[in-house]
Amino acid sequence: MDGGDGGGGEVASAAAGPPTPLEWKFSQVFGERSAGEEVQEVDIISAIEFDKTGDHLATGDRGGRVVLFERTDSKENGENRRDLERMDYPVTRHPEFRYKTEFQSHEPEFDYLKSLEIEEKINKIRWCQAANGALFLLSTNDKTIKYWKVQEKKIKKISEMNVDPSKVAGNGSVASSSISSSRNQCLANGSRKDRSFDSLNNDLFPSGGIPSLRLPVVTSGETNLLARCRRVYAHAHDYHINSISNNSDGETFISADDLRINLWNLEISNQSFNIVDVKPTNMEDLTEVITSAEFHPTHCNMLGYSSSKGSIRLIDLRQSALCDSHSKLFEEQEAPGSRSFFTEIIASVSDIKFARDGRYILSRDYMTLKLWDINMDSGPVSTFQVHEYLRPKLCDLYENDSIFDKFECCLSGDGLRVATGSYSNLFRVFGCAPGSTEATTLEASKNPMRKQVQTPSRPTRSLSSSITRAVRRGAESPVVDANGNSFDFTTKLLHLAWHPSENSIACAAANSLYMYYA
Repeated sequence: MDGGDGGGGEVASAAAGPPTPLEWKFSQVFGERSAGEEVQEVDIISAIEFDKTGDHLATGDRGGRVVLFERTDSKENGENRRDLERMDYPVTRHPEFRYKTEFQSHEPEFDYLKSLEIEEKINKIRWCQAANGALFLLSTNDKTIKYWKVQEKKIKKISEMNVDPSKVAGNGSVASSSISSSRNQCLANGSRKDRSFDSLNNDLFPSGGIPSLRLPVVTSGETNLLARCRRVYAHAHDYHINSISNNSDGETFISADDLRINLWNLEISNQSFNIVDVKPTNMEDLTEVITSAEFHPTHCNMLGYSSSKGSIRLIDLRQSALCDSHSKLFEEQEAPGSRSFFTEIIASVSDIKFARDGRYILSRDYMTLKLWDINMDSGPVSTFQVHEYLRPKLCDLYENDSIFDKFECCLSGDGLRVATGSYSNLFRVFGCAPGSTEATTLEASKNPMRKQVQTPSRPTRSLSSSITRAVRRGAESPVVDANGNSFDFTTKLLHLAWHPSENSIACAAANSLYMYYA
């Protein structure tokens, strides 16, 4: 199966040697909370997504709101940024965004048949193709997907009469006047009250003629952003939706819950096709669930989905209508004798992302990030240790449910780096080019290098050499390792996104959106 033609960049970078590690700097923060300020549950960010151009960013929160940001630095020179780059114009400013608009996407609901509350929390946001100056995006909570159109609308106002009777302008220019109430009272159907034609004629055409026409003028001055729900895709999932993904054909998308993946057409909201169904006849035989699903970025017939057993399946929609069998299976064989009570829990894949060229898949499980080549199903091409230092604490993590946290992952547009979140509002950036030893730990704060952990000195992709075994933990205190770094399990950075064409990362720490550039 052809995985795309993006392998040339990796070959070139291998010949030139690994790129130098990036130096990350703070760019912006939205919704920064002051010290001691309590975070409201509904304000916690639950989804982040850049659009394909990188000029817009969307976040969703647990309160069902979607907030949009737009890029401002690309407009500073009055010309298109891409045109300037083609002219080798030095673009020195880093990406800057500003608040654009927000709207209430989902409301809390109640399923009366199952006696279940349906949260308004936004699980995923995906941008669709923009058209005619309007932005389109999909947002979903546990049960319902919505298709939104966000467009600037000019506010039309009826201004005052165009000519003041006391200041009649010979050229008919617009002047201000007060709107006089009509002396002719009209009935509801438009007919007039009974009066003679002559008196009516005198009212409309007074003797001496009309000094000027008094017509109202409609003006459209300021613009207002309007978000309108175009489609609602509901009643297709018995279990909680964990993923939505647009197809490269621009017409269809998939939605995935624990046991099924459905294929939708954007224009048809009352019908979907079930393309993957892993529900067994007897639910007692259930051994794994679907955790994440995504379309291939360029091949409209291919999609991948991950499972709670740590495997990733690639399926081809051309094979059959119901894709019970996979085209390729990616999983790592566990080392003999390493199995424990936690093995399956920490192997569960929480997120998968295709690289931009479609050649690689990045997956995140509890302990690691793995990079897979879709042409090689024998095992991952790279494994990055993220939480190896927590292995001795798996019992505590299981007791407080932290072991079930679902961290997202992302790749840079050039495919040379990957990133994912961790605890204590930390996130990690790894170099995945051949020979790279880049492994940077950053904190979601205005000083991202404050909790910088030294990168490994030997060529390895593991952080375990710099983050050693946790040595003590109080009842409520965070883990403190031998280097003095503390790890707070109550503050976790689950959601982050990499700008599609630049080294810029947006990440969510509770209700705050932090942005960094390199």
